[in-house]
Amino acid sequence: MLSKRSRVLIAVAALLLAALFVFPIWSVYLNAPQYPEGIGMHIWINTITGVKEHDLQNINGLNHYIGMKRIEPDAIPELRLMPFIVVALIAGGVAAAALGRTLLARIWVGAFLVISLVGLADFWKWEYDYGHDLDMENAIIKIPGMSYQPPLIGTKQLLNFSATSLPGIGGLIAIFSLGMAVVVLVFDKGAAARVAAATVPAARARVANT
Repeated sequence: MLSKRSRVLIAVAALLLAALFVFPIWSVYLNAPQYPEGIGMHIWINTITGVKEHDLQNINGLNHYIGMKRIEPDAIPELRLMPFIVVALIAGGVAAAALGRTLLARIWVGAFLVISLVGLADFWKWEYDYGHDLDMENAIIKIPGMSYQPPLIGTKQLLNFSATSLPGIGGLIAIFSLGMAVVVLVFDKGAAARVAAATVPAARARVANT
Protein backbone atom coordinates (compact mmCIF):
# COMPACT_ATOMS: atom_id res chain seq x y z
CA MET A 1 0.00 0.00 0.00
CA LEU A 2 1.10 3.56 -0.63
CA SER A 3 1.80 5.81 2.30
CA LYS A 4 -0.65 8.65 2.94
CA ARG A 5 1.87 11.22 1.73
CA SER A 6 2.52 9.24 -1.47
CA ARG A 7 -1.20 8.97 -2.16
CA VAL A 8 -1.60 12.73 -1.83
CA LEU A 9 1.37 13.41 -4.12
CA ILE A 10 0.14 10.95 -6.77
CA ALA A 11 -3.24 12.70 -6.73
CA VAL A 12 -1.51 16.08 -7.09
CA ALA A 13 0.58 14.76 -10.00
CA ALA A 14 -2.59 13.58 -11.75
CA LEU A 15 -4.48 16.82 -11.14
CA LEU A 16 -1.57 18.86 -12.52
CA LEU A 17 -2.46 17.45 -15.93
CA ALA A 18 -5.52 19.69 -15.92
CA ALA A 19 -3.04 22.44 -16.88
CA LEU A 20 -3.02 20.93 -20.38
CA PHE A 21 -6.50 22.39 -20.86
CA VAL A 22 -5.19 25.87 -20.04
CA PHE A 23 -1.66 26.11 -21.47
CA PRO A 24 -0.11 25.03 -24.81
CA ILE A 25 1.58 21.64 -24.91
CA TRP A 26 4.19 22.53 -27.52
CA SER A 27 5.36 25.59 -29.46
CA VAL A 28 7.20 26.06 -32.75
CA TYR A 29 8.89 29.37 -33.56
CA LEU A 30 10.26 30.62 -36.90
CA ASN A 31 12.75 33.44 -37.23
CA ALA A 32 13.99 34.97 -40.48
CA PRO A 33 15.15 38.40 -41.77
CA GLN A 34 11.73 39.06 -43.32
CA TYR A 35 10.07 38.35 -39.95
CA PRO A 36 12.24 40.26 -37.45
CA GLU A 37 9.71 39.71 -34.65
CA GLY A 38 9.38 36.03 -35.52
CA ILE A 39 6.26 33.97 -36.14
CA GLY A 40 5.15 30.77 -34.50
CA MET A 41 2.38 28.45 -33.46
CA HIS A 42 1.15 26.93 -30.21
CA ILE A 43 -0.10 23.36 -30.13
CA TRP A 44 -2.87 23.00 -27.57
CA ILE A 45 -4.69 19.93 -26.35
CA ASN A 46 -7.40 20.35 -28.99
CA THR A 47 -6.25 22.96 -31.52
CA ILE A 48 -3.34 24.87 -33.05
CA THR A 49 -3.10 28.65 -32.96
CA GLY A 50 -0.59 31.28 -33.97
CA VAL A 51 1.63 32.82 -31.32
CA LYS A 52 0.35 36.13 -32.63
CA GLU A 53 -3.01 36.76 -34.28
CA HIS A 54 -2.03 36.16 -37.91
CA ASP A 55 0.94 33.82 -37.39
CA LEU A 56 -0.82 30.61 -38.41
CA GLN A 57 -2.11 32.29 -41.58
CA ASN A 58 1.43 33.50 -42.36
CA ILE A 59 2.88 30.04 -41.75
CA ASN A 60 0.33 28.50 -44.11
CA GLY A 61 1.26 31.12 -46.69
CA LEU A 62 4.92 30.18 -46.40
CA ASN A 63 4.01 26.50 -46.61
CA HIS A 64 2.20 27.15 -49.89
CA TYR A 65 5.37 28.60 -51.45
CA ILE A 66 7.41 25.47 -50.72
CA GLY A 67 4.67 22.92 -51.39
CA MET A 68 3.82 22.02 -47.80
CA LYS A 69 0.24 21.26 -46.81
CA ARG A 70 -1.79 23.80 -44.89
CA ILE A 71 -1.97 23.28 -41.15
CA GLU A 72 -5.67 22.69 -40.52
CA PRO A 73 -6.36 21.89 -36.83
CA ASP A 74 -9.79 20.42 -37.61
CA ALA A 75 -8.17 17.85 -39.91
CA ILE A 76 -5.83 16.46 -37.22
CA PRO A 77 -7.55 13.53 -35.44
CA GLU A 78 -5.11 13.55 -32.50
CA LEU A 79 -6.46 16.94 -31.44
CA ARG A 80 -9.91 15.41 -31.06
CA LEU A 81 -8.61 12.45 -29.04
CA MET A 82 -6.18 14.17 -26.67
CA PRO A 83 -8.76 15.76 -24.34
CA PHE A 84 -10.29 12.33 -23.65
CA ILE A 85 -6.86 10.75 -23.11
CA VAL A 86 -5.84 13.44 -20.62
CA VAL A 87 -9.15 13.17 -18.73
CA ALA A 88 -8.62 9.39 -18.51
CA LEU A 89 -5.09 9.93 -17.18
CA ILE A 90 -6.31 12.38 -14.55
CA ALA A 91 -9.11 10.04 -13.46
CA GLY A 92 -6.75 7.04 -13.40
CA GLY A 93 -4.20 8.84 -11.23
CA VAL A 94 -6.80 10.09 -8.77
CA ALA A 95 -8.35 6.60 -8.58
CA ALA A 96 -4.94 4.99 -7.93
CA ALA A 97 -4.26 7.52 -5.18
CA ALA A 98 -7.70 7.01 -3.60
CA LEU A 99 -7.35 3.22 -3.55
CA GLY A 100 -3.77 3.50 -2.35
CA ARG A 101 -2.51 0.35 -4.03
CA THR A 102 1.10 0.49 -5.19
CA LEU A 103 0.45 -1.78 -8.18
CA LEU A 104 -2.29 0.50 -9.50
CA ALA A 105 -0.04 3.54 -9.08
CA ARG A 106 2.74 1.78 -11.00
CA ILE A 107 0.34 0.83 -13.79
CA TRP A 108 -0.82 4.46 -13.97
CA VAL A 109 2.73 5.80 -14.14
CA GLY A 110 3.60 3.19 -16.78
CA ALA A 111 0.55 4.15 -18.85
CA PHE A 112 1.43 7.85 -18.44
CA LEU A 113 4.98 7.18 -19.69
CA VAL A 114 3.84 5.08 -22.65
CA ILE A 115 1.22 7.65 -23.69
CA SER A 116 3.83 10.42 -23.47
CA LEU A 117 6.32 8.50 -25.63
CA VAL A 118 3.63 7.58 -28.18
CA GLY A 119 2.56 11.24 -28.27
CA LEU A 120 6.12 12.40 -28.97
CA ALA A 121 6.54 9.75 -31.67
CA ASP A 122 3.24 10.78 -33.26
CA PHE A 123 4.25 14.46 -33.18
CA TRP A 124 7.58 13.60 -34.85
CA LYS A 125 5.69 11.66 -37.55
CA TRP A 126 3.32 14.59 -38.06
CA GLU A 127 6.31 16.92 -38.49
CA TYR A 128 7.96 14.44 -40.85
CA ASP A 129 4.86 14.13 -43.04
CA TYR A 130 4.43 17.90 -43.26
CA GLY A 131 8.10 18.45 -44.01
CA HIS A 132 8.54 15.68 -46.60
CA ASP A 133 5.15 15.18 -48.30
CA LEU A 134 5.47 18.18 -50.60
CA ASP A 135 3.35 19.23 -53.56
CA MET A 136 6.32 20.06 -55.79
CA GLU A 137 4.13 20.44 -58.87
CA ASN A 138 2.41 23.52 -57.44
CA ALA A 139 5.26 24.80 -55.25
CA ILE A 140 6.62 28.23 -56.15
CA ILE A 141 10.02 27.54 -54.58
CA LYS A 142 11.45 24.20 -55.70
CA ILE A 143 14.72 22.89 -54.27
CA PRO A 144 15.38 19.25 -55.25
CA GLY A 145 16.06 17.01 -52.27
CA MET A 146 15.08 19.69 -49.74
CA SER A 147 12.72 18.84 -46.88
CA TYR A 148 11.25 21.16 -44.28
CA GLN A 149 10.73 19.07 -41.16
CA PRO A 150 11.17 21.20 -38.01
CA PRO A 151 13.03 19.62 -35.08
CA LEU A 152 11.17 17.63 -32.46
CA ILE A 153 12.98 19.69 -29.84
CA GLY A 154 15.70 22.28 -30.32
CA THR A 155 16.62 24.51 -33.27
CA LYS A 156 17.17 23.69 -36.95
CA GLN A 157 17.98 25.84 -39.98
CA LEU A 158 15.45 25.55 -42.85
CA LEU A 159 16.57 27.74 -45.77
CA ASN A 160 16.71 31.24 -44.30
CA PHE A 161 14.42 30.30 -41.39
CA SER A 162 15.59 29.20 -37.97
CA ALA A 163 12.95 26.79 -36.61
CA THR A 164 12.80 26.19 -32.86
CA SER A 165 10.53 23.58 -31.27
CA LEU A 166 10.08 23.45 -27.50
CA PRO A 167 7.57 22.20 -24.91
CA GLY A 168 5.00 24.80 -23.93
CA ILE A 169 3.98 25.55 -20.36
CA GLY A 170 1.45 22.71 -20.44
CA GLY A 171 4.07 20.30 -21.75
CA LEU A 172 6.55 21.32 -19.05
CA ILE A 173 3.90 20.79 -16.37
CA ALA A 174 3.13 17.33 -17.80
CA ILE A 175 6.86 16.44 -17.72
CA PHE A 176 7.03 17.64 -14.11
CA SER A 177 3.91 15.62 -13.25
CA LEU A 178 5.40 12.41 -14.68
CA GLY A 179 8.75 12.98 -12.98
CA MET A 180 7.03 13.72 -9.69
CA ALA A 181 5.01 10.50 -9.86
CA VAL A 182 8.11 8.42 -10.63
CA VAL A 183 10.03 9.97 -7.72
CA VAL A 184 7.09 9.37 -5.36
CA LEU A 185 6.96 5.67 -6.25
CA VAL A 186 10.73 5.27 -5.92
CA PHE A 187 10.83 6.86 -2.46
CA ASP A 188 7.65 5.09 -1.35
CA LYS A 189 9.26 1.74 -2.28
CA GLY A 190 12.40 2.73 -0.38
CA ALA A 191 10.37 3.69 2.69
CA ALA A 192 8.50 0.38 2.58
CA ALA A 193 11.80 -1.52 2.36
CA ARG A 194 13.20 0.35 5.38
CA VAL A 195 10.07 -0.37 7.41
CA ALA A 196 10.27 -4.04 6.50
CA ALA A 197 13.97 -4.17 7.39
CA ALA A 198 13.26 -2.64 10.79
CA THR A 199 10.24 -4.87 11.43
CA VAL A 200 11.92 -8.24 10.81
CA PRO A 201 14.60 -7.94 13.57
CA ALA A 202 12.00 -6.69 16.01
CA ALA A 203 9.77 -9.66 15.26
CA ARG A 204 12.66 -12.06 15.68
CA ALA A 205 13.53 -10.49 19.02
CA ARG A 206 9.97 -10.94 20.26
CA VAL A 207 10.01 -14.58 19.18
CA ALA A 208 13.35 -15.15 20.95
CA ASN A 209 12.02 -13.68 24.19
CA THR A 210 9.00 -15.96 24.30
